[in-house]
Amino acid sequence: MGEGELGRTTALDPDNIWARAVDKVRRLADRVGARFPHATEGGVYRCEEPHWWTAGFWPGMLWLIWRDSGEARWRDLARACEEALDEPLSQFERLDHDAGFMWTLTSVTQFKLLGTPASRRRALTAASHLAGRFNVQGRYIRAWNPWREGEDNAGLAIIDCLMNLPLLYWASETTGDPRFRHVALAHTETTLAHFLRADGSVRHIVRFDPESGAFADVLGGQGYNPDSAWARGTAWAMYGLALGYRYTGRGELLQAAKRVAHFFVASLPEDGVPEWDFRLPPDDGSIRFKDSSAGACAASALLELAELVPAAEAPAYRRWGRELLASLNAHCGAWDRREEEGLLLHGTGHWPERRNVDVSLIYGDYFFLEALAKLRGQTGLF
Repeated sequence: MGEGELGRTTALDPDNIWARAVDKVRRLADRVGARFPHATEGGVYRCEEPHWWTAGFWPGMLWLIWRDSGEARWRDLARACEEALDEPLSQFERLDHDAGFMWTLTSVTQFKLLGTPASRRRALTAASHLAGRFNVQGRYIRAWNPWREGEDNAGLAIIDCLMNLPLLYWASETTGDPRFRHVALAHTETTLAHFLRADGSVRHIVRFDPESGAFADVLGGQGYNPDSAWARGTAWAMYGLALGYRYTGRGELLQAAKRVAHFFVASLPEDGVPEWDFRLPPDDGSIRFKDSSAGACAASALLELAELVPAAEAPAYRRWGRELLASLNAHCGAWDRREEEGLLLHGTGHWPERRNVDVSLIYGDYFFLEALAKLRGQTGLF
């Protein structure tokens, strides 16, 4: 599908879909409360421990709905989730680069909306931990801690981390201390140099020598192989670079975000819903699964770009974002399936490890709801 031909289906009623989404979220909240849903099994969300990287998305959804409705239940549940994150915040060994996902959508959001001092302190603590993962020699933020005894991943950086950097930009803004922004920009510059390809596709994992900082090699990660184009990683890059431009005004970040956006849109299949990797072998149908979460993140990113690009370019990005949402709604929306707790079907979490394939994913649901919120006038998100 070429650029400008994104959606065969363009019908979208954001208010109607929002109401149906809120109804689903209300029923899920009745069951999970202030726990942390991650992926569905048989249509039912499985909850993870508070230290898991997706813990911010459920409270993020609750805040989106509270901003729209003012109903106290959503605010109170979101606050309870944030308080449950105090345990991993105090356990240094459980924290990694996804501190941004976790505390931007909880503590930063509550502080922005309500001015809660405790939320500001939590978010600044998380930002300090995130900045502390910066490798000065390689100018990158280390991704993970060792998953098992004897593992060494001190040299790994991943494309996802661009989406964690808003926590650092916010920390510089709220404290007046530029050091957080300096770390975020240095990591972004390394990403531009080593992750972004000329055609707008991106690598998932790059390994550096943690002592010298020198580039070592590229790993396939959650993509099909090191040279492929993992769809959700492409969406992470598009959105993360757009947010970097919003916070810094650095023109090269906007141009990079646009390049990734054009690659994403041009790579979409006929129905407008991405597969989990844009470079899968065409003759192997056994691995061809959709990833609605990549589409949802990209839709919100495209709507973000529509607010950042020159006025003459904005309609195209807004149309692409809206049409991508329409495709997701038409082909992945679970509105008429009460046994399904997710908003979107057909997400792929991690195909190479065969985990969470063709399920609902809480981050896909979050970004779908966030994109709808943008169409309905909510601003200042992420």
